[in-house]
Amino acid sequence: MLRLTSQKVLGSNRVVAATTRGFASVPQWATMDPHQLGVDATPYDVSNCVGGKWTADTKSKMIIPHPLDKDAPPIFTIPDTQADEVEPFLESLRACSKTGLHNPLKNPERYVQYGEISRRAGDALMQPDIAEFFTQSIIKCVPKSHAQAMGEVAVTAAFLNNFGGDNVRRLAQSFGVPGDHYGQMSVGHRWPYGPVALVTPFNFPLEIPVLQLMGALFMGNKPVLKPSEQVSIVMEQFIKLLQHCGMDPADVDFLNCKGPVAQKVIVEAPVRVTQFTGSSKVGEMLSAATHGKVKLEDAGFDWKIIGPDVDNVDYVAWQCDQDAYASIGQKCSAQSIVFIHENWKDVGLVDKMQANAAKRTMDDFTVGPVLTNTTKKFLDHTNRLASIPGAKVLWGGKELANHNIPEQYGAVEPTAVFVPLEEMMKEEHFDDCTTELFAPFQVVTFYNDDSLDTVLEATERMSHHLTAAVVSNDPAFQTKVLANTVNGTTYAGRRARTTGAPQNHWFGPAGDPRGAGIGTPEAIKLVWSCHREIINDNLVPAAWSQPKTT
Repeated sequence: MLRLTSQKVLGSNRVVAATTRGFASVPQWATMDPHQLGVDATPYDVSNCVGGKWTADTKSKMIIPHPLDKDAPPIFTIPDTQADEVEPFLESLRACSKTGLHNPLKNPERYVQYGEISRRAGDALMQPDIAEFFTQSIIKCVPKSHAQAMGEVAVTAAFLNNFGGDNVRRLAQSFGVPGDHYGQMSVGHRWPYGPVALVTPFNFPLEIPVLQLMGALFMGNKPVLKPSEQVSIVMEQFIKLLQHCGMDPADVDFLNCKGPVAQKVIVEAPVRVTQFTGSSKVGEMLSAATHGKVKLEDAGFDWKIIGPDVDNVDYVAWQCDQDAYASIGQKCSAQSIVFIHENWKDVGLVDKMQANAAKRTMDDFTVGPVLTNTTKKFLDHTNRLASIPGAKVLWGGKELANHNIPEQYGAVEPTAVFVPLEEMMKEEHFDDCTTELFAPFQVVTFYNDDSLDTVLEATERMSHHLTAAVVSNDPAFQTKVLANTVNGTTYAGRRARTTGAPQNHWFGPAGDPRGAGIGTPEAIKLVWSCHREIINDNLVPAAWSQPKTT
């Protein structure tokens, strides 16, 4: 249903009508109403879960501010679990052996059980009221448009439905190879790690943690989930849904804490593999602390190359805007730089991109708070690039008007800075020009046929290789670019994009042996299981005689 409310415009005295979507009732398993977050003077308390029991009994709490209104009540609190309070989590993880909660030879009925749990959870997320419950929960934590938030719920539901029935046990499908003699065969199995950890980001509070968490569970592991503090409430509610759908409450531990405490748990348990999605700095710290026992999806300075064949200009401009600025630019797959062939200058592509950016507004959350960068840091970076010879701000580069966003967050207009290709390639500029802000920001540059190799050199020099787009229907151009680049998820063709990865294809970086994928059977097996070979050799020939010793 639609609910029309009168809402004060943040940071001003104007009052506007704002349409907010509602749901008939809070689901029976839920413990909060997202419409009350940031409204009730007494905020909701998120809990930890360890050993199958929910508890918020910690010495201190973290207060999560309202991301849109610094004067509003907090949206919720979370346990600020301290280093001397993690023993229950260590005990829970240590209770799981290296052989996992299930594997192909141990408790195989759990594969079937998780197929049913996944089916039930997927069915729940397809029910309009429950889908809207999670959509509103996401928007309250990390404001984004309703379409973007609902899309996250839809992808999660489709993923869960994909693994209903027998598809969980098929993830652990074994294979056999004939042996050297009668009675011998080698069989390859997918084996769990046992105790594992997930450290998940704020920008997709439901989709990323659910897809990785379920993969860990499907393969037989015992996970501890440490979510981003700003969005912890979303996964708290989803775990309650999983328990409602039949999951053993002891199968997942849910830990709210700061990073160093999570690292203590990971190292001291010890956790056998940690899947981390977030900043490359933290990813490298975890990699060092665990001696490389990590799977990383840790950064994405993502490029788009628009080829020489000009067509569908309005579509290309719209997709550029979506890739750079949807979800307020807070996607690891966001378009960070676009290399535009000079053939597009005369058709007004950049002007159309600017016009689309100008349509974004706080009213529908197509612009809003940047949760990992301050306004000052964003504008300092913008000004640094604009100071490069020949560079200029094409649009944006300003603080949002009429807002009341907390100072610890950013509040900035969608921004683009043009930097000449030859200047960007200089040693003194390249690192700054290829720094991911995780905000509504992109670099724009032009090239021609003679400088395509320079563009490819730029993609080679970039440090992380997550997503990319080759916007061209020219087979020769496509092939040259694809053959000389490495990004793990690359879209090619006129409709190529960098964002919007659904559940139906691999999403993850390439070029790093620690790279993690998400969403597909191949990704789940890569991240959450290892190979174990069992060689069956049963029959001693009746005519065997002892050979000469060697």
